[in-house]
Amino acid sequence: MKVPLLDLKAQYATIRDEIQEAINDVFESQQFILGAQVEEFEREAAAYCRSPYAIGCASGSDALLLALLALGIDEGDEVIVPSFTFFATGSSVARLGATPVYVDITAPDYNINPDLIPAAITPRTKAIMPVHLFGQCADMDRILDVARKHDLPVIEDAAQAIGAEYHGQRAGTMGVIGCFSFFPSKNLGGAGDGGLLTTEDAELAQKLRILRVHGMEPKYYHQLMGINSRLDALQAAVLRVKLKHLDDWTEGRRRNAMRYDTLLEEAGITDVVPPVAHPGMRHIYNQYTIRAPKRDDLLTYLRTKGIGVEVYYPVPLHLQECFAYLGYREGSLPVTEEASKEVLSLPIYPELTEEMQGYIIESISSFYHN
Repeated sequence: MKVPLLDLKAQYATIRDEIQEAINDVFESQQFILGAQVEEFEREAAAYCRSPYAIGCASGSDALLLALLALGIDEGDEVIVPSFTFFATGSSVARLGATPVYVDITAPDYNINPDLIPAAITPRTKAIMPVHLFGQCADMDRILDVARKHDLPVIEDAAQAIGAEYHGQRAGTMGVIGCFSFFPSKNLGGAGDGGLLTTEDAELAQKLRILRVHGMEPKYYHQLMGINSRLDALQAAVLRVKLKHLDDWTEGRRRNAMRYDTLLEEAGITDVVPPVAHPGMRHIYNQYTIRAPKRDDLLTYLRTKGIGVEVYYPVPLHLQECFAYLGYREGSLPVTEEASKEVLSLPIYPELTEEMQGYIIESISSFYHN
C-alpha cells in the first residue's frame, strides 16, 4: 500500500469546480494584486480567527518579518523564540539585525517552556515570539503573564495553527500580533505561498498594511521602510474557497489523531509516545508527531513500506550553521535536542482512510516487535 505524507490531489478532487470558478473570476477581473478578493478574504479570515483585523501578505515568513518591523525591532535588539521550530521563526529576527534568543521547550507538546523565559530576558529584549507548533497552542497564560511583568509584546507564530484554540481563544488573538502561513501543506493551504497577520489594534493593522506595500501611503509617498509582501488575488480566491471547508478538514484530522491514539494503544506499541493534546485546547493537528526510539531506522523502514513520513525538525535552530555566531553548543537546549533525535510525523490529512492508518500502525508494530 502507498500512503503519502500528504495528498493534496485528494483534497482538490472534492473542490475542483469551486476552485476553477474562483480562479476564472480573478482572470475575468484581471485584478491580480490585492483588490476585492484579498479584501474579502481578509474579512472572512478575521471572522474565522475571531480577530477585528486581518492583513494578507505574501508568506508566513513575511508575516513574522512584518510583525517585527511593525513593533520596531531593530539591530541590537533581542527576541525570545523557541529553537524547535521552522527556520523562519529565527531568521525573521536575524534579518533585522536583532538577536534570536533561543529557549528550550516542554517535552510533551514541543512548545516553548514558559518557566525558562524570565531567565532569557535582558535589557535588550524587545519581544517574545512563541510558536504554536504542530497545531497546538503554547501555554499562553503563563507566557502573557511573563510578558506583562516585563512590558514586552508577544507575537504569536501561528503558522501551523489556524483555528487552534487555547481555552476558547483562537490562535493569533492572544498576543499583539498573530502570524499565519498558507503554504500548501498547511491545514488551510494556498496554491503557492501566502500569509496573514491578525491584530486587535487598529493603528497597528494600518501600519502593517502600509509596511506590506513598501511603506507607501499614499501612492509613491513612503512614510516607512517597508517591503513588497502583497497577497495575490489568485491566492486569496483559492483560500476563500478552502476556508469554507476548513473546519470539516480540521475535524477529519482530529478524528484521525484519535484513531492513531487508539490503534497505538491496541497494538501495544509501548516504545512510541503519541502527541499530547492538552485539556481545554483545540489541537488542529497540522502534524501528528510521535516520539520514537531508533527514529532514523523506523523512518527508513516505513518508507520502504510505501509510507510517507517526515522529521520536523532534525536540526534545531540553535545548532544550525548559520546561527553558529550566537555561540550555542550541543547540550545548550537538552529537551529540544532530544526531541530533534526522536520525533517523526505520520500522515494525518483528512482524506486518510482507516485502512491506511491500520497499515501504518501495523508497520510500526512490525518494526519494533521484530
